Amino acid sequence: MAGGWPFFALLFLVFVLTWAATRFGRGRKLARGLAEAAGGRNAAQVVANVGLAAWAIPVALLWPDFALAATWALVAVLAEAAADTCSSELGKAYGGKTVLLTTGRAVPPGTDGGVSWLGTAAALFASLSIASSALGLRALSSGKAVAALTLAGILGALLDSVLGATLERNRRLNNDAVNLLGTLIAALLAAGFCFALLRLR
Repeated sequence: MAGGWPFFALLFLVFVLTWAATRFGRGRKLARGLAEAAGGRNAAQVVANVGLAAWAIPVALLWPDFALAATWALVAVLAEAAADTCSSELGKAYGGKTVLLTTGRAVPPGTDGGVSWLGTAAALFASLSIASSALGLRALSSGKAVAALTLAGILGALLDSVLGATLERNRRLNNDAVNLLGTLIAALLAAGFCFALLRLR
């Protein structure tokens, strides 16, 4: 509410993209035992995926000097959440050859830290969709911002996969913690990109 309808529209777009990706190929995922629970996500999963975005608006309101960086961080969190879920869901259904990101070793689709070409393409599409929509909704003001936040979303999702291949596979972190760290990384990258671009002006 504090951010206005453009930010709600972005959140709604994340919902639409991730819902569609979760439903796509559901029969194949059910057959492989990889489908999401029929009841959907629980509150902890939602907070882990998009909860950090809720902090951006208070930061922007309380510290105006950081308002632009906070906005970029918000968009990056949503971009990473969409990228991570779309890549995972489409990869599990139709990903084909899947490799462990840390070793390059072939693994079954759905393995923590596993990546495929289709999943990576889906991540790029989802991250770009959120960042470009933010520009269209005037939450961002330049093509450079779209490029930077698309990159932040993709890097956050890839680092999420690294954490999945290491800490989650070794049961040191659960999936919610890995997702939260992935969005945190995307937010920090976005803020860093924002300050870097401001200095280059």
